Amino acid sequence: MQEGIRLLLPEPDHLTGQLLLGKEDSGGCLTVCPAAWKTAGAALKFSYIMKYKIGEVSHILGISPDLLRYYEKKGIVHPRKGATNDYRYYEAWDINFLMDCIWYKGFHFSLEQVSHIISDSTADEIADQLDMKIRELKEQSRRNELLVRRAGEQRADLMRLENQLGKCVLRNSPEFVRYLNRRGDVYDSGEELQNVSQEWLEYMPFTHRCFEIPVSAVQQDQGAGRVRWGFSLTPDYIRELGVKTGPPVEHVKSRKCIYTVFTSQGKGQFSPRKLQYVFQYASEHNLKPEGMICGNLLASLQYKGKLTGFFEAWVPYRK
Repeated sequence: MQEGIRLLLPEPDHLTGQLLLGKEDSGGCLTVCPAAWKTAGAALKFSYIMKYKIGEVSHILGISPDLLRYYEKKGIVHPRKGATNDYRYYEAWDINFLMDCIWYKGFHFSLEQVSHIISDSTADEIADQLDMKIRELKEQSRRNELLVRRAGEQRADLMRLENQLGKCVLRNSPEFVRYLNRRGDVYDSGEELQNVSQEWLEYMPFTHRCFEIPVSAVQQDQGAGRVRWGFSLTPDYIRELGVKTGPPVEHVKSRKCIYTVFTSQGKGQFSPRKLQYVFQYASEHNLKPEGMICGNLLASLQYKGKLTGFFEAWVPYRK
């Protein structure tokens, strides 16, 4: 059967002549034969409103019926329900509101903001909303630029892992800011450090997981209980992200160090003894390690068939 043109019927006293064109359904809708509409519809004296079911609106706008129901729940649109059924019928007016909604959603406004903008805002109020959104988008754009930079740094780290694995090079360690909240497997339960830990979660992935090992722990072949763990940030990210640097966050200055990359495979296998080869290198070059060894986790990945952690370390020395 040929699909008809569906019209939302006006009040009964305005229906004169319309039933000559089609048949009224249970939802208060007149389905009109297209041919009859073409020849006689324009001559009718009553007003009419086109009527669309939810599936048709979904097709017109390219959004799901579930989303249309959600928009209705949030008060964006108010489709008319059929007199004798639960069908929702949308007018062109409703579809216009939905189009406005989709348009403003493109700026990443919340649905609550969109509802207020399209139904209850003056030009000045909308301008204020757009000003706030401009500031928000600029901030997001800057963070995205930082994420691109950080992803590039991480990729560069991955590409140099094997080349620098097990080698020792003399270089200055980078300057960085850090906090340490774990010794061995035991986390510090103090409120101050826990607050810092929660705050720094927002700075991932710009942080590094860092560690500190006393030189004496390597010299005396001590276990993982001498290793302290935490998170670090370089000064440029400190500035860009506006990170607070007061205690317990501490600043670590650059030092003359022996730099190396080493691995640890398996649960509980990380140990200061992993760095004993660096002390052999120091002995061969008349260097005396001293102070605290600092380092970072560079990556955890599959290497030679095993999940492997790659770490970089800076071992300070004096001649």
